[in-house]
Amino acid sequence: MRLIAFITHSADIRQILNHIGVDSQPLHISPARGPPLWEGCDVQVGEGTQIEPDWDLATQPAPDYEVDQRVNW
Repeated sequence: MRLIAFITHSADIRQILNHIGVDSQPLHISPARGPPLWEGCDVQVGEGTQIEPDWDLATQPAPDYEVDQRVNW
């Protein structure tokens, strides 16, 4: 293979993609999800209500040792 053209004009790119049958519109990106709920949060959501969990209960415990990020293994 060899490069024969480098097209940067968006209207030309759309025309080429539509001509060869490829969708020229980008896909819809879903919004990001929240973090998973850990066991022990005890969050009860009733019908039609949304309650924010207590994220302090979902945190992981601190390690028993001090982490030195300057050390490169």
